[in-house]
Amino acid sequence: MKKLLALMLLAGGCVFGQVSFGISIGAPPPPRVIRTRPHNPGAGYVWVDGYWYASNNRYAWHNGYYTRPPFEGAAWIGPRYEGKQFFAGYWSGNGRQEQHDHRWDKDKKNRDYDRNSDQGNHDNRR
Repeated sequence: MKKLLALMLLAGGCVFGQVSFGISIGAPPPPRVIRTRPHNPGAGYVWVDGYWYASNNRYAWHNGYYTRPPFEGAAWIGPRYEGKQFFAGYWSGNGRQEQHDHRWDKDKKNRDYDRNSDQGNHDNRR
């Protein structure tokens, strides 16, 4: 009888139960204060302030930098922490949104410019 009851509870839990696990790293530290900004490298470049971003269950600092936006009319929307949830920064404009990919940082001059990625149009961005 006990085995039958245990089997019924287990089967019922599999059908109706849901278990969810998540890792929360909390809010990022305050932004670092940088008092000087390098000289603008040329026309079409915009400054992106330094920011914290989530990486491997911790926050990593991304120094500010000049870059050319990934597409015409794009503006940088900085990352933010709101309602116990972290929202990554992204480029937005002309009905498009494109996330900054940190693998692009190796190309200091054109890290965001003209990537033509399929990463745009993120529905989870606000």
